[in-house]
Amino acid sequence: MEEKKYSDKKGFIKNIAFFGDADISTTDETYTHAFKLAEILAKEGYVIVDGGGPGVMEAATSGAKKSGGKTITITFDPTNAPGFEGKYIGNVPDEEIVTTNYIERMFKLMEYGDVFILFKGGSGTISEFGTAWVLAKLYYGRHKPFILMGSYWAEIIDVFRKNMNIDNKELSVFEIANKVEDVLPIIRKFETKLASRNHYQL
Repeated sequence: MEEKKYSDKKGFIKNIAFFGDADISTTDETYTHAFKLAEILAKEGYVIVDGGGPGVMEAATSGAKKSGGKTITITFDPTNAPGFEGKYIGNVPDEEIVTTNYIERMFKLMEYGDVFILFKGGSGTISEFGTAWVLAKLYYGRHKPFILMGSYWAEIIDVFRKNMNIDNKELSVFEIANKVEDVLPIIRKFETKLASRNHYQL
């Protein structure tokens, strides 16, 4: 994998990727939660990674910068995808990585993140959730864990569990955080698990 910049943390988890709705205002609860969480995690030394757009992505960059943290955005500027939010002038990171299309962007986000945090969003967030989940199953034991931010995720996961062929291994690769304050302890729990592995990469 490509070397990740800005990380001075000693553990396995260095970069944390944020995913979520682009079409929310700064007063939306999801925005304020993403901002606060990025601020907390950046203060702990984690690099915050996002897709460079507005909404949750801009909240992640801005929250991290408020506490003096480092930020990376992974962007692409589509010409034939009017339904995509594109780059956002208000999202100004320490480093921008430019990709050529949505799929490349999503997988580059998955590459750079050591843990993924998924907030409320639309079809784009659903695709990112599904990708994170299937990669965790495919690379189980060397997988990258993820956090579903918000208590509503429990109902969503329960529907999948009841109606789809989801096994216990697939249910073990993520945690649901009911509130912002739950996330850092979950990440530290992931870190403890990852420390027992010989190596950690997709």
